[in-house]
Amino acid sequence: MLQTARRQRTRWVILPADSQAQILAAKLNVRPLVAQVLINRGYRDLASAKGFLQPRLTDLSRPEHIPSLMDAAGRIMAAIRDGRRITVYGDYDVDGIAGVVILVSLLSRLGACVDYYIPHRIEEGYGLNDDAIRALAQAGTALLITVDCGIGAAGTIDLARQLGMEVIVTDHHALPDELPKADVVVHPAMFGNGPVDHAGAAVAMKLAWAVANVASHGGRLDTDLRELMLDATCLAALGTICDLVDLRGENRILAHYGLRAIAQSRLPGLCAIVKAAGLAAKGLDSYDVGFIIGPMLNAAGRMGHARLAVELLLGRNPQTCHQIAEYLKAQNTLRQSYCQEIFHQACQMIKQEGLDRPEQRTIVVYGPDWHIGLLGIVASRIVDHFGRPAIVLGKQADGSIQGSGRSIPGFCLLSGLKACSQHLGRFGGHSMAAGLTLNHTDPQAFAQDLEAYARGMMAQQDLGPKITIEAVAPLGEFSIGLVRQLDMLAPFGQGNSRPVFASRGVRWLAPPRRVGARQDHLQLAVADQTGAARAIGFNMGHLEKRLLEVDFFDIAFQARLNTYNGNTSVELVLEDILLD
Repeated sequence: MLQTARRQRTRWVILPADSQAQILAAKLNVRPLVAQVLINRGYRDLASAKGFLQPRLTDLSRPEHIPSLMDAAGRIMAAIRDGRRITVYGDYDVDGIAGVVILVSLLSRLGACVDYYIPHRIEEGYGLNDDAIRALAQAGTALLITVDCGIGAAGTIDLARQLGMEVIVTDHHALPDELPKADVVVHPAMFGNGPVDHAGAAVAMKLAWAVANVASHGGRLDTDLRELMLDATCLAALGTICDLVDLRGENRILAHYGLRAIAQSRLPGLCAIVKAAGLAAKGLDSYDVGFIIGPMLNAAGRMGHARLAVELLLGRNPQTCHQIAEYLKAQNTLRQSYCQEIFHQACQMIKQEGLDRPEQRTIVVYGPDWHIGLLGIVASRIVDHFGRPAIVLGKQADGSIQGSGRSIPGFCLLSGLKACSQHLGRFGGHSMAAGLTLNHTDPQAFAQDLEAYARGMMAQQDLGPKITIEAVAPLGEFSIGLVRQLDMLAPFGQGNSRPVFASRGVRWLAPPRRVGARQDHLQLAVADQTGAARAIGFNMGHLEKRLLEVDFFDIAFQARLNTYNGNTSVELVLEDILLD
């Protein structure tokens, strides 16, 4: 197996203790460490902190207060009444898939003549394309509704309207300088509920809510429509968590209630994928959805065609859904092995070309044989490993070079691509993730210009792996009660990461030992003068001998509950160990 370049030393960013934590803790009846985390995340007063800890569905902004939603809903209902053909055109990732399923399910229930279209990730690429639009027009589409795409496709939308289609764009990606000339544009920037972005599926859910209200003439939804909107909440949560949007504000509400609804869902397809993932017997959290269920659904588009994932989530036959879910599980396992190999090859390339030098601001790697559908996942792993914005490029069957990029906080990847647009054919995305196609076959020229741009935008201290520490506290603080209160901050994800704490001057009680099938994890028990706890360090097996040679060390960790044979205890999941 190829050796991965060694991860750079992780920088600890320790947030300052706040004198208001004790006061807020007393008002909320929580431990001071919980209050400190709330303050760190901007919830300093009682009202905002309570609102965060106790999210309510009634706090979602209603669609009738958003003019673009009501305009779109009216056009959709008119198309249904007139018997015109509606096509929902979505992106091929989980967010787009979930949004398509939300709208197709509702419109079908309302008697619409509706179908959907998902482009092939490799053959067609992201977003609307002219060939697909022409084919849809030929098939009789009169109303085109986009999901999670379209905001940057002005030319293709012009074509759709020239071909006689009415067009409703629903999207959440960065607004272009000039909006496309669609009949209606529905975008979170127009919702007026603060700076937090909605995922594409959440925008679709808001549109479905608006349509359901119009269909019910503003009255109470009937039982079927209420159940459909509950299903829509599940699917909006799925897209919200998997698309890594900020889990605050309305997104937190959707994720909080959606996770509960997924675990209790009656949708055969959702039940099948949860069961195939081995999660049917437990309550779901954001990790289960984002890192287990999400990748299985994404495997459809990465390894084949995303239509299969839509068929699963729309499916009504449990046996068929079971077969599709098991197939996606197998495809995801294959995807994991491919990603691992590409990542190792990329790391070797990074080391050979000196792209891991301290002064290097960005990483661009190119493998002509790398699977196009997996480049974004590999880019994410490179960012995690090296702490720099990364773009991974591969070659299409037609010889063109296509890639996916991921970034770090503080560097807008989309702005970087705009600055290098002379090298690009198509590109799009947002600050943290983007896709692109080169207009030539010289990745090095593009890489040099992106690096030059990044050097003017980022300082040395912005680079490299880092951990944000919520507070430094002795081990004795981390009781079962505290960890249960910390779990009230869930669901965790972008903008609301699981809290990481640090303890100084701990020692090992029992000698650390390597565990796992490849002996690459580390298990130990640690203690200080206030308490002790068991700890696990994933991919830290190489530190075993060094730990045996020191008396005291510092640890950064997440505190979790571990239940075994009916007994619950606190377990520390190590993020880093400082030995000197």
